[in-house]
Amino acid sequence: MSKIKISAKLGLLLLIGFSTIATIDSDHNKYFEISKNIEIFTNLYKEVNTYYVDDLDPGQLMRTGVDAMLESLDPYTNYISETEIEGFRYITDGKYNGIGAMIRKIDDYVTITEPYDNCPAQKAGLKAGDVILAVDGKSAKGKSTDDVSAILKGFPGTEVELTIKRPGEAQDKKIMLVRDEVIVPNVPYSGMISDDVGYVALTTFTRNAGKNVGEAIKKLKADNPSMKGVVFDLRGNGGGLLTEAVNVSNVFIPKGEMVVTTKGKVADWDRSFKTLNKSIDEQIPLVVLINKGSASASEIVSGVIQDLDRGVLIGQRSYGKGLVQNTRDVGYNSKVKMTTAKYYVPSGRCIQGVSYEGGEPIDIPDSLRTSFKSRNGRVVLDGGGVKPDIAVKEDLDIPIIKDLLRKYMIFEFATDFALKNEKIASIADFKFTNFDDFAAFLQKREFQYETKSEKVLENLKKISTKEGFKETFKADIKSLEDKIAIEKKNELYDNKVAITSLIEKEIISRYYYQKGRIQIGLRNDLEIKEALEVIKDQAKYKSLLKTQ
Repeated sequence: MSKIKISAKLGLLLLIGFSTIATIDSDHNKYFEISKNIEIFTNLYKEVNTYYVDDLDPGQLMRTGVDAMLESLDPYTNYISETEIEGFRYITDGKYNGIGAMIRKIDDYVTITEPYDNCPAQKAGLKAGDVILAVDGKSAKGKSTDDVSAILKGFPGTEVELTIKRPGEAQDKKIMLVRDEVIVPNVPYSGMISDDVGYVALTTFTRNAGKNVGEAIKKLKADNPSMKGVVFDLRGNGGGLLTEAVNVSNVFIPKGEMVVTTKGKVADWDRSFKTLNKSIDEQIPLVVLINKGSASASEIVSGVIQDLDRGVLIGQRSYGKGLVQNTRDVGYNSKVKMTTAKYYVPSGRCIQGVSYEGGEPIDIPDSLRTSFKSRNGRVVLDGGGVKPDIAVKEDLDIPIIKDLLRKYMIFEFATDFALKNEKIASIADFKFTNFDDFAAFLQKREFQYETKSEKVLENLKKISTKEGFKETFKADIKSLEDKIAIEKKNELYDNKVAITSLIEKEIISRYYYQKGRIQIGLRNDLEIKEALEVIKDQAKYKSLLKTQ
């Protein structure tokens, strides 16, 4: 063997050796850093708990540190304490032990916003609008929604006493509730929205989501043999179980299709998920509705439907969560839910937003998104959510509507309405026609809102004063203020149709609960109208799914 070959082999062995040593050294340094910082953290925690000037709650102090650490990673990596396990159970199973009501903090107190039908809260007589003053005799003033929710959850059969203030009633009420297992359906409504088009709403990807969607479709087909299309509503669906995203996709696409691939740091955890069962219907025209509240598993399903050209997407760009979370036990019946991978839909794209602001993904312009191809060769984009095939402007983006919702004006008007009306017409027949009453309610409540133009104008006034131009711009600024005031005065009635639809949904939920809210919301729904037109016009439907 020549000296050159021996030298080459020796060089290669040395290179491998140095590389291995470097890797071992790198790993050693990493583990040393981990060990060192754990020791520093432990010592710091002990010193602060022992010598800090005020008494501390050791658990709360540690929780603050853990939350801050995980918050620096992404919005979806969270610590789940023992007291929060029931909430986690709801996310995965669609059920939990508690009273069965949605709650939200309004001003100083947590308020019941929607009791679930046939659950302990509704059976005990709690109503939307009831303000929780105390729980088991302890004041709830200043408590967060999470604080109150943790107390309301508990083992079935146990009791909890609420002291509530009901709007319109002078005396506070004490109501005793018996906790029970609360099951929230993931398909709260399905039905026909025209003579030949069916509709299915999926609100969360909890267990059996695929089975329930499939059964809803089968029932619609059996009851309506002439059904020519389906509208599948994923708006506001924040996701859930990845396996259920595969099962839901399988309702509309054949067995053996690749749905999603996950890739992360730990290569052994990388997985590919294909459909495992025979589909319910691979041919029926399909429209999927999405909006910025459609996230995670919703984006897998909508991305798959788009990538495989199986249906048309209508609405607004989805949230942009292309990450997979898994849970790990960390002791004392607590868990950490952490991001372990990114997921990729059939075209190869990942729709994850790349940066966040205030916990929300920052919008990414199309020009900065990478192009991929659907099965038919259509251009689809990665990053920042799934872009619909037909975009429809959302009413909730209108400034006055945003403020009406943010200040709970529609919610409180519906509470007032329900106090005055013991019964209303059926869901199909109910119509809210007293818009002037709503306008008077806003005036009585002294409702005010600030537009972006007013904020800019106020900033201009401050700058012009600071720079000595106050008198120079005074007349111009006054003219702009007057014009804005006129526009604001008309804005309420200019958006009468959209606001009326929101009022109807809020009122109907007081009598017919979530099912009623969804059903009546379809009446003036712009996305539903667009979906019906697309399904009716099959030439347009097919053209949207062809190479552009």
